Amino acid sequence: MSYTEKIIIETKGICDVVNLTPKIEKIVEKSEIKDGLVNIFITGSTAGLTTIEYEENLLRDFKEMMERLIPQKKSYYHDQTWGEANGFSHLRASLIGPEVTIPLEEGKILLGSWQQIVLCDFDRHPRTREVIVTIISG
Repeated sequence: MSYTEKIIIETKGICDVVNLTPKIEKIVEKSEIKDGLVNIFITGSTAGLTTIEYEENLLRDFKEMMERLIPQKKSYYHDQTWGEANGFSHLRASLIGPEVTIPLEEGKILLGSWQQIVLCDFDRHPRTREVIVTIISG
């Protein structure tokens, strides 16, 4: 048995980090599936999904880390293709990845005490993002 639902999120762009955990928990409850896996996938190539402690100073650290690893103001070959100057967005998203899979047990997603599921939007502009949540029974 499986259950799929989409979440639409409006983001601010430029390393906007959005906590999806409460929305995922509601979808899991709605699915009535008790044990299995929860897969969360973001469509698009300039955003990613991961887990992190959703705490203000750690989010600042995360954004600074991304800027050190893949700076916005650098010129990337991809920028020459479309002229959008968002090569850094694609690289950051590929580093993080488009999905997270989490075990589900007794109707609860098995996250650590300080662990939340987050969407990271790396594009230059605000976007409407689509997140697909698929729950598969075990």
